[in-house]
This record gives sequence, C-alpha cells and structure tokens, in this order.
Amino acid sequence: MSEKLAQRNYYGKALAELAAENPRVVVLDADLAGSTKTSDFKKVCPERFVEVGIAEQNMIGIAAGLAASGKIAFASTFGVFATGRCWEQIRLAVAYPRLNVKIVATHCGISVGEDGASHQALEDMAVMRALPNMTVIAPSDSAQCIKAIRATLEYPGPVCFRIARGAEPAVYTTQDYDYEVGKAITALDGTDLTIIATGSLVALSISAANGLA
Repeated sequence: MSEKLAQRNYYGKALAELAAENPRVVVLDADLAGSTKTSDFKKVCPERFVEVGIAEQNMIGIAAGLAASGKIAFASTFGVFATGRCWEQIRLAVAYPRLNVKIVATHCGISVGEDGASHQALEDMAVMRALPNMTVIAPSDSAQCIKAIRATLEYPGPVCFRIARGAEPAVYTTQDYDYEVGKAITALDGTDLTIIATGSLVALSISAANGLA
C-alpha cells in the first residue's frame, strides 16, 4: 500500500472513458469541475456536460429531470454541498422516485484540511443512508473508485459516492477482484477479531491489523 493516488482523479478518468462507451451518461457540476475532475468528461464530451454554476439545488433538479428521461446522470460537487445544501432536493426529486442519479460527493470528511470546518463533510454518510432507496458507496482507493463507478451503470436507482480530496494508499488493483454493489470484500484473513471499515479507513485498518499481527 505504498503508492498513493487521489480518487477524484480516477473518477474523472472513468467518466472520460464512459463518455465514448455509453451515450446515456451525462455529467453535471456546480462550478467545481476542476476540483471534482468532471472537467475530464467535459473535454471529450462537452455536449453532455452541464455546468450549473453555484446552484447546487438546481443541479440535483436538472439531474433528476435527465434521469427521468432515460439518462444516467452523474452530479458532482463538494460533499458538504452535495449532501447538506441539496438534501431536500435529493430526498424529494431523486430518492423517493428512485431515479437513476449518481451523486458523487468529493472532498468529504476532514480530508479538505485547511478549508476548515465549513467544508468538512462529517455528517454526509449518515444523512444519505437515512434516505429511502439511496445506496451509499465509499470507495477504499482509486482502483475501487473506477470499479464502483462502472458497477453503478448497471445498478438502477440513486447512488451517493463519498470521495476524499487527497491521495490515499492503494488497497486493491484494477485486476485482482470483482466489485459488486452491496457486497463486502475480505481484505485480510484472520481468526482473532473482525475489523469492518469503509472508504479511506480500510487502508488504516489493514495497517492496524498488520501492526497487531
């Protein structure tokens, strides 16, 4: 786990690949395309990219409309905005009607560091998990981020991705396992205790397990 990679960079890479592969994919952003890396999609497929500006609630409404018309809508902004400012819109326009909107919340948790408490999304996972029909995915590393993005193309209904800002240790490779939505993955075998983790805490849990061993 020595190599560190930023998940948001690989999210952008996955979107750029999907632009050519799937004409149903559309991408929306709220004036943060350079940070969320949706700009990678915009470069190769500008006609299916929607920049809504600093209007996150509108972004969710537009994404819901596109999904209702048969598109697979990826809507991205910082986690604190995606899950806080847009909560009502997600609840009523996406979750209850079970629309095919993939909300990719980047810069979650304390990973934003110097941006301060106003940008540190700490409650995001709890509030998204409380919504009906919502699936929450927190990839453990960049390889898993790509696999999860691709897996949700065939997974109907709303999904919220939780992605950190900075580079994180590589836990998996793109070849060594199959990703399935909702299924746990055994990272290490043992007999003494069970550690359950998600997101960036998986690498820390593996490090702790190795230390205890």
